[in-house]
Amino acid sequence: MRGAVVAWFDAHARDLPWRAPDRTPWGVLVSEVMLQQTPVVRVEPAWRAWLARWPEPADLAAASPADVLRAWDRLGYPRRALRLQDCARALVERHGGLVPSDEAALLALPGIGAYTAAAVRAFAFGLRSVVLDTNVRRVLARVAEGVALPAPAITAGERLLAERFVPAQDDAAARWAAASMELGALVCTARSPRCDACPVRDACAWRAEGYPADLHAARRRTQAWAGTDRQVRGRIMALLRDALEPVPEHAVAAAWPDAAQRGRCLAGLLDDGLVERVPGAGPDDPVRYRLPL
Repeated sequence: MRGAVVAWFDAHARDLPWRAPDRTPWGVLVSEVMLQQTPVVRVEPAWRAWLARWPEPADLAAASPADVLRAWDRLGYPRRALRLQDCARALVERHGGLVPSDEAALLALPGIGAYTAAAVRAFAFGLRSVVLDTNVRRVLARVAEGVALPAPAITAGERLLAERFVPAQDDAAARWAAASMELGALVCTARSPRCDACPVRDACAWRAEGYPADLHAARRRTQAWAGTDRQVRGRIMALLRDALEPVPEHAVAAAWPDAAQRGRCLAGLLDDGLVERVPGAGPDDPVRYRLPL
């Protein structure tokens, strides 16, 4: 199976800048943070602009949080931007501005979890690691276990299964990680898998068993975007990103009609360090809000 998937990858892999021969470990790390819950088509132009502006961790570490949040723009989950800046500062302070290849050192960085550490080791340094993202989980669940989709949370059994699939050699392991992830992203997709184009369709247990339904469908119901706190937070952040000066409270109030929901979301943004409150200079001067300086 591994050979078939890697051969397919060699013929069909997307030409992405963080896969280029001149990629840097920092560029790979930035791509992995940006790609969390955000599609490639939105990430690629943002990644290029980000690396042009902050090509090394020291460059991002020295930036203002407001500039970082404006550059993040609409990638979503803006706390990731500030965590990435925290990571850059830690790289400067602990590692001389370089991204380490050691797993423990990567995991000790702000905002870096097990998946990101494994991905950086594989894709930046070509080292053996168990890269287990949503796409790889789905491929292994279908091919090896015969289920439509994996459980919502990663299980110990999944990790053991994934470990068994990873080749022992560094180069082969890194190639397998990229190939299996790409197969899940382009062919073995969640909603409309292209089984006729799959290089391992004849070995797929899910296909052999007649494509049984998702056992965890009831647990995957997601809330619609319209009217959610995420939408309200996004409206407020967009307003502040576009403003050259702190925004008066009445202008923030105009961003969303439901005062209770707006207040809750604004309080959350303040708690998350994504927004700062600027008190008025006097009793007649309104409270204003801005991105953190």
